[in-house]
Amino acid sequence: MTTSSTGVPRRFGGIDSLRSHVGEELGVSEWFEVDQDRVDAFAEITEDRQWIHVDPARAASGPYRAPIAHGYLTLSLIPVLGSRIFTVDGVRMSINYGLNKVRFPQAVTVGSRIRSRATLVSVDDTAAGTQAVIRHTIEIDGQDKPACIAETVRLLVPRGAPDPGRPVPGGGRDPSSR
Repeated sequence: MTTSSTGVPRRFGGIDSLRSHVGEELGVSEWFEVDQDRVDAFAEITEDRQWIHVDPARAASGPYRAPIAHGYLTLSLIPVLGSRIFTVDGVRMSINYGLNKVRFPQAVTVGSRIRSRATLVSVDDTAAGTQAVIRHTIEIDGQDKPACIAETVRLLVPRGAPDPGRPVPGGGRDPSSR
């Protein structure tokens, strides 16, 4: 299952609808170009200004024959790529809860196009909401090996549920978000 040619994300009618697709591919995002301006901006924000990322002239004679994106830049694009793959109705908020596994098998050279192929690994209920584990395989246009394989953990909080982690005086959860 992929997104439509118009780039409209696949829509699940609710958490139970999503749950029924554990083990399945959720879809594939559209291609996304990684340009030098984005790499330079990421280098400034993270203060990781290694020449292999920010010096195109020097990188041209380096091991990749071009500057490469930071692995963490590729990883940080998963939320935007994922939002183009699927949505879940009835969810008030989807919180980045963490990562289970991350690997960077192939460098992304500047000017490359990447996309995410998302597979639903698991959906489990918790006291704070529902945790969905999604494996994102970040593909590089024209390359056999992926740039990144990451299992993300999303906390899906249904509409009407209290804010997770927001304590209230006297204990318990915040009733104002119900």
